[in-house]
Amino acid sequence: MSDEDDVPRVLEEAGLSSGQVLVLVGGAGGLEADEEARLSDLVRDYVVPVIERIGAMVVDGGTDSGIMRAIGRARSDADAHFPLIGVASAGTVRSPGDGGEADVDPHHTHIVLVPGHDWGDESPWLSEVASALTTGHRSATLLVNGGEIAYADVHHSLRKGRPVIVLAGSGRTADTIASARRDPSADERAARIAASPLVRIVSVDDPKALAEVLSDALSAR
Repeated sequence: MSDEDDVPRVLEEAGLSSGQVLVLVGGAGGLEADEEARLSDLVRDYVVPVIERIGAMVVDGGTDSGIMRAIGRARSDADAHFPLIGVASAGTVRSPGDGGEADVDPHHTHIVLVPGHDWGDESPWLSEVASALTTGHRSATLLVNGGEIAYADVHHSLRKGRPVIVLAGSGRTADTIASARRDPSADERAARIAASPLVRIVSVDDPKALAEVLSDALSAR
């Protein structure tokens, strides 16, 4: 795929039709083992059941790391059926004969390779794929942990008018944005995001509230 205009055709050829979409962004290689285990439990017990019940799709970065690995394993363990679509820059993931840095997660149902050689090149494409899949349907972005690229991911979602759920207490970027809601002077970039009416902050310590917010954001009205 070389152009954003190709996105609908590529998705159609992959057998994907429009519906509700959760965009999952955030922690990849920056997660400590205990953080990843805790967040994996939350994804397994509270995120995957909502997605499966609603019949939504998930779009993420598709690599075998962090929150993307967590949802891949959780989907497999639950024998769930929702499409799990990874969007990755072609130059960053391994395929036979190239020098990519990361493996794709084996539990994803689809991997969409997009142009780029650096981490973050996939960010606008991830948002475009989600938008192409949600024509006439609802979508939301869930930010869990995250590093520098997470800011770009959230920015692209907000530009599309997509609600963003920030999981406070999950670490790094998510916590910085949550803190900026309370103290806008702490981080100007995070404060701009936190001030958006599209942003909802939910504590990692209240997973039932997270499930309710996800359900409300994605359920058809």
